[in-house]
Amino acid sequence: MIKATNDTPRIDDASACDVVVVGAGAAGLNAALLLGRARRAVVVIDDGAPRNAPASHMHGFLSRDGMPSAALLELGRAEVARYGVRFIDGRVERITHGYEVHVAGGPVLRARRVLVATGLRDELPGIPGVRERWGKDVLHCPYCHAYEVRDRPLAVLGTHPNAVHQALLLRQWSDDVLFFAHTLELAARDRERLEARGVRIVEGRIGRLVVDDDRLRGVELTDGSVVSRAAVFLSPRMVPRDDLLSGLGCATDDDGWVVTDRTGRTSVTGVWAVGNVADPRAQVVTAAGMGSAAAFAINTDLLEEDVDHAVERHRATVAVPGRGDGR
Repeated sequence: MIKATNDTPRIDDASACDVVVVGAGAAGLNAALLLGRARRAVVVIDDGAPRNAPASHMHGFLSRDGMPSAALLELGRAEVARYGVRFIDGRVERITHGYEVHVAGGPVLRARRVLVATGLRDELPGIPGVRERWGKDVLHCPYCHAYEVRDRPLAVLGTHPNAVHQALLLRQWSDDVLFFAHTLELAARDRERLEARGVRIVEGRIGRLVVDDDRLRGVELTDGSVVSRAAVFLSPRMVPRDDLLSGLGCATDDDGWVVTDRTGRTSVTGVWAVGNVADPRAQVVTAAGMGSAAAFAINTDLLEEDVDHAVERHRATVAVPGRGDGR
């Protein structure tokens, strides 16, 4: 049974709660914050593997620009915990309809609603040096990282269809941008656009990234030539960590991403999905806003259920002779 004191919610039965939030990134934590302040009994489960862990700092978040990525999550947890939200460090194996949330090697939680904020994983090209420098001087989001490498020699690797757009965009931060065609076959129109934008095209396949003294030095082609660069941008293949959602039968779009409404509500009743698990383009600040919108919707949904149950109890009381009249 779930009860609330005059101060904070309390879960008398440790396996039961109003909402289970899976994932303690910006989306999950912001949802838990609002739900905790709404005096809902909330449990947040997280496996401790945030997508932005390789990045030392985050940007584009008003009042938090330049903050270390880990610091935001640490502060967020502390803020959320003040409202009686409970945290479990672990991995959710599966969620059943009803909803039972199974934690690997841990408890089975019973929830009235579930919010999934498990993010995505970046699949990187198998070019030697890419994984080692990922989040340092091998980057993916110009809006997140380009300002820090502005006016420096930059490279874009042709490993993804989005690479051309990325190169065109990066010219806003540097006059020296090279596009390494690698395995990408450039259409005539794309070549023209890159050249018109002042992006030089380097033909040939990439052999490896040259790293020296813990710093990127350049891009080496398979013919042995090395082109000096200060930072490299590429577009990873973004894969949603959506096994829990697919296990529940949530509908997906033609690209394989879960379908949600504006609040994050999925096609499965009582299940919401927010952050990068639902939108690969969501930055940290966007994900936090998605969590907030979902929390409003979830609390409203719970309120309607609470009121319906209260009406049923009220009707049962007044229907009994001698009850409901003060006796």
